[in-house]
Amino acid sequence: MRTEVAIIGGGPAGLLLSQLLHNAGINTVLLERRTQEHVLSRIRAGVLETGLAGLLREAGVGERMDREGQIHTGANIAYPGGMVRIDFERLTGKHVIVYGQTEVTRDLYEARAAAGATTLFECMGVKPRDIDTDKPFITFLHGGKMNRLDCDFIAGCDGFHGPSRQAIPEEARREMEKTYPFGWLGVLSETPPVAEELIYADSSRGFALCSMRRANLSRYYIQCPLSESVEDWEDDRFWTELKRRLPEEVAEGLVTGPSVEKSIAPLRSFVCEPMRWGRLFLAGDAAHIMPPTGAKGLNTAASDVHYLHRALVQHYKEGADEGLDSYSQTALRRIWKTERFSWWMTNLLHRFSEQSPFDLRMRVAELEFLAESEAAQKALAENYVGLPY
Repeated sequence: MRTEVAIIGGGPAGLLLSQLLHNAGINTVLLERRTQEHVLSRIRAGVLETGLAGLLREAGVGERMDREGQIHTGANIAYPGGMVRIDFERLTGKHVIVYGQTEVTRDLYEARAAAGATTLFECMGVKPRDIDTDKPFITFLHGGKMNRLDCDFIAGCDGFHGPSRQAIPEEARREMEKTYPFGWLGVLSETPPVAEELIYADSSRGFALCSMRRANLSRYYIQCPLSESVEDWEDDRFWTELKRRLPEEVAEGLVTGPSVEKSIAPLRSFVCEPMRWGRLFLAGDAAHIMPPTGAKGLNTAASDVHYLHRALVQHYKEGADEGLDSYSQTALRRIWKTERFSWWMTNLLHRFSEQSPFDLRMRVAELEFLAESEAAQKALAENYVGLPY
């Protein structure tokens, strides 16, 4: 089997890259370890930056997003002294779209099926080989036998635990990580959202977030210790704790109900450098992870796809490799800025056990400055709607 670009990973990053390349007349084969049903069962956030929304339209899969997605022109930051609305549209002229990552993935799978492109599910033992030569290939187990996929390039969109990053020699890659001493307990409920826009809340009891999927499907999060499990959190306990962390006027309007899904996610910041080795290119969680506080995981994967797609089109259509040669440096410049924003928001809104009285007063000063300074609000808004590609 042979293709021009082999893509490892059937999540939104790999799917979006494959669709953009298909539209440019570049052949791809996509390998996914799980079934399509499993990929579509994953519950993920869905705040789409301006850039990602534009890429989905460019790929020809933005119609349902534009029809069903919720345009948000701002978000709210609540803290013990009050609540400030960050007006994205007034401050930047842009907005975000709330549209679930599962729906993005579903739209991309439908487009790939309509295009007749090759997607192989339940591929085990995937291993990129000869990536530092001009004839890379991938071996994998599929359909009860070993297979070989020859290609010009390999795109590793297979997440943190995938084989792509591990294919880069250990002595050639630098991995930098920060782990946070807490997680997010998330609950999905078939209830109307408590507000029309997201509310990020700081309280003495810890962080909380009120978000939504659609008119009668809400997603709520609270900061919790990593030592706790989902079984420790019955629905009544969760709703009671969430209300304690929200402003009184918000808590009074909260509609509660049985949880549809409940999970605890640890928070971490992670970056691997470089993002290219020979003919292997990393994108998305294979190369970087950030805490979900700024809703940047999917969006940063999309920026990688933007740079890699254009570099591959330049190679095949113009015979030029400047974009491929500079891919890692270009992508990492934006990644580190986005990592900074997610790190900043995480530190601003979460409670850390080692914080001193001075640290806590500095947090109050930071939040009050944000509430009073249009310049500070604009900086937050520019990062939230998405830095330019």
